[in-house]
Amino acid sequence: MQLKYGHELLSLDLPEARVLRPQAIAPKAAPDELVRAALAEPISSPTLNKIVRPGEQVVIVTSDITRYTGSEHYLPVLVDHLNACGIKDDDITVVIALGIHRAQSETEHRKILGSLYGRVKVVDHDCDNPAELVVLGETTNGIPVSVNRCVAEAERLIVTGTVGFHYFAGFGGGRKGLVPGVASRATCMATHFGVFNPPEIGGKHPRAVTGILEGNPVHEAILEAARMIHPDFLLNTVLSPDKEILEVFCGDLEEAHLAGCARCNALYSVALEEPADLAVVSCGGYPKDINFIQAHKALDYGVQALRPGGTLILLAACADGFGNKTFFDWFRHRDLDEFEAALRRNYEINGQTAHATLAKARKFRVILVSEFSPEQTAAMGMEKAAGLDAALTLAQEGLPSRARTVIIPDGGTVLPRIDPPAG
Repeated sequence: MQLKYGHELLSLDLPEARVLRPQAIAPKAAPDELVRAALAEPISSPTLNKIVRPGEQVVIVTSDITRYTGSEHYLPVLVDHLNACGIKDDDITVVIALGIHRAQSETEHRKILGSLYGRVKVVDHDCDNPAELVVLGETTNGIPVSVNRCVAEAERLIVTGTVGFHYFAGFGGGRKGLVPGVASRATCMATHFGVFNPPEIGGKHPRAVTGILEGNPVHEAILEAARMIHPDFLLNTVLSPDKEILEVFCGDLEEAHLAGCARCNALYSVALEEPADLAVVSCGGYPKDINFIQAHKALDYGVQALRPGGTLILLAACADGFGNKTFFDWFRHRDLDEFEAALRRNYEINGQTAHATLAKARKFRVILVSEFSPEQTAAMGMEKAAGLDAALTLAQEGLPSRARTVIIPDGGTVLPRIDPPAG
């Protein structure tokens, strides 16, 4: 079989391994048809022609290049739909929800907007520019909420994106398009800090994990902050591993998102009767392994298939490096308790991802195939392999003679779960 690595394909021959894949379903219709059908029957919301009025300024929020959503398909259809509701192209602005990520290039804007590029204004969110931010107030837990001025001042606001698993917010999509998508850096950090228990308890909150929303303090903080922005409409996709649009969910910020989460969980959660000794995991290729922060998702999901101390081979090209200039600096903390204490003093989302990376590298053996140097790889607690064959050779050390092995070709979307047989 072949596994994606950046823009390449790597061959793998492990005939006795179990391959973990999502449910194999094909789209029921072409992308534009799926979008139109969802717009016609929104969940817990009026249709857009009952929400917008001719002459209103409409802002559409969509994800950046690190999170493929199918935007080049749905944005042109959405704007055409708004045109039919009396909204002119000149009254529409697309805001790229960068969160704390880098600005996008013109080429990336073209990829995101597809045929829509050039018709409507497109701007990147800047989480660090006070002139482009508006203070909305505080959540009930005292989190300060500041967001993009263009978004806050929009007469009508539509948030778009895709639903997938998230390693401590439960699921992506929905409210995350707004927070952290178009929030200030301080708001991003404060909402994500809920990943930790109170200091008197210490450690990570047990509900701040992949695939869990109920009782998840990060999800609850993000949702409350996003509601303060008062979005008028949501459009979220659920994608296939090949990045096809399988389904589209439109309507209320929370209810339409929950419907997308339920569908994502049904498609992408895969049961194992017992944990594996070895997992070979591809992030799913570019852009899912564009940088390590994105690739970490596949690491987080992949280790769920392993026994404690098991081995994971991660294929993650990371052509854009770590994904943020402060991420690698956090690995100066070698002791996990000291690391957590440093995060509590000066929380950063990148630091949280670095802490989670090191914690998993201490619990499991992780062999990384990437463009990072051996020194960079070792600092993150992992072993460097020059390629997939070299990684497989390294992995044999310490494994049982008949190692239980799984292969996850799209590790950025598939969530293994250990589900022992009844009785």
